[in-house]
Amino acid sequence: MSMGNIKERVAYLQGLTQGLNVNERSAEGKLLINIIDVLDDMAEEFNNIQMVQEDLETYIESMDDDLTDLEDEVYEDIDNEELVEVQCPSCHETVSFESSLLESDDDLEVSCPHCGDIVYDSTLEIEVSDMGNGQVNSDFRYGIHPGI
Repeated sequence: MSMGNIKERVAYLQGLTQGLNVNERSAEGKLLINIIDVLDDMAEEFNNIQMVQEDLETYIESMDDDLTDLEDEVYEDIDNEELVEVQCPSCHETVSFESSLLESDDDLEVSCPHCGDIVYDSTLEIEVSDMGNGQVNSDFRYGIHPGI
């Protein structure tokens, strides 16, 4: 039922009470007139709420468009960088971080944003002595968790 339809129905009831000569002299007449007045006020308030809702929808759509533009601008730089993706061994979610972190001499850890477990720890020691057969010694220099 649309707001216009409610207003029309209340206006019909107001006209009906006038056409039937319902007046405030009787208790029933007083009751009916006051009920119809309340219905008219409610229909008007519903109409106001609908207009505010439409304004809010327009405003939210505008904010969403602005946010999309901002995301495109901000993440454009990230798209051009090389990212390393690893799978968290605990929650199995994919975790991405810049590949330049692998070459950093600083001690750092990369944690899974979903569960908080560590997926990369630069302080683990590894020797990449025999990568040809697919096995790596347990002394990692730069340790990526086995989830990679």
